[in-house]
Amino acid sequence: MATNAFSFALSAAVAAALAGKAAAADWPQFRGPNHDGASPEKILTAWPATGLKPIWKQPMTDGFSSIILGGGKAFTLEAREVDGANQEVCVALDANTGRELWAAPMGAAHYDGGGNSGTPDNNGGDGPRSTPALDGGKVYTYSSRMVLKCMDAANGKQIWACDIKNEHAGSNIHWESAASPLIEGDLVFVAGGGPGQALLAFNKTDGRVVWQGQDDKMTQSTPVVATILGVRQVIFFTQRGLVSVAPATGAVLWRFPFQFKTATAMSPVVCGDIVYCSAAYGIGTGACKISRTGDGLTATQIWSKPANVLANHWSTPVCSQGFIYGISGQAKFGKAPLVCVNAATGQIMWSQPGFGPGGCTLVNGCVLVLSDAGDLVLVKATPAAYQEVARSHVLAGKCWNAASVSNGRIYARSTREGASLDVSLR
Repeated sequence: MATNAFSFALSAAVAAALAGKAAAADWPQFRGPNHDGASPEKILTAWPATGLKPIWKQPMTDGFSSIILGGGKAFTLEAREVDGANQEVCVALDANTGRELWAAPMGAAHYDGGGNSGTPDNNGGDGPRSTPALDGGKVYTYSSRMVLKCMDAANGKQIWACDIKNEHAGSNIHWESAASPLIEGDLVFVAGGGPGQALLAFNKTDGRVVWQGQDDKMTQSTPVVATILGVRQVIFFTQRGLVSVAPATGAVLWRFPFQFKTATAMSPVVCGDIVYCSAAYGIGTGACKISRTGDGLTATQIWSKPANVLANHWSTPVCSQGFIYGISGQAKFGKAPLVCVNAATGQIMWSQPGFGPGGCTLVNGCVLVLSDAGDLVLVKATPAAYQEVARSHVLAGKCWNAASVSNGRIYARSTREGASLDVSLR
């Protein structure tokens, strides 16, 4: 009996270890492996009272780009001086040590209307806002000047590039493009083309245009891929509102009109058959329900909130079990609250101030919030009440992005530094 009990316990331990290892995952593009800001991993939730100790911490220059992970490397974008000019640069780091492996210039880092006076609040625009994508040993970037580029992840050498403005009549926007490239299957999706080619899909291997269409003017929003009612689709958030298209052809599946003013930055949030969208600058928040109509899909508004009640300025919320968790409020540095919203009704379940325009990641039943001041805060994903699980100050500088979770580690960065923190279960 003792032997059998020992064997059972050993088998259970091995199974648990294997399950934990299987749950570990790369974070290959903006908002993670499933385009929804969620990690499949289990992480440590009982953080030391003295705070999380970095595995590594490295100086970084201006940028609101998040960190992506894969193949033992980490990638992000920074603003650096290259050959006497301020440029956006794609940087590759050793994910285990933070050591820089290569840096590839991407073009001018000068943001129209984005604080180029160098004031303390804006510091020359604060650098690139886009996040790279990693797939099949290649890194994909979309610059503020709308150049889509594919590089070898091993050395940063260019494989192909497409200047959307020059080759597809692209029209940039105030503060310039902040969208990240989105990869699904063999395709890379971006917005920014001109009339009849506003939405674009490229073959990720050779840069060939697979389809182009629509006349929507672009925003700073990154598109998402999701399956709704069994239909795989790419959802763009344009100046006309939400537009969902078939990934393979670009055929429009449904539209949801939504007002535009000044800037729209968050990505659409899919919560079952509900899609949530929001913008600051006096716009507010809305949600639509997707339903079947004959052989097609239809979007119907189910609720809306004015901007003084609910508005996501910069960061994209996450969805868990029918509830939306995100940072609301415009440019309230260090003050903007984390809010929980019922996706079906728009009811605000709770609101907790003190975060500023940082970012949210869903992991292990919790919302991992990176505040604009560099605090990592773990909050239980429950509509019952705000329940803070853990907190650690990890970065100096401004953090207008979301943390990444990969292989038992949190990767986070600011306009001054980046860090890797161990939250693995042992």
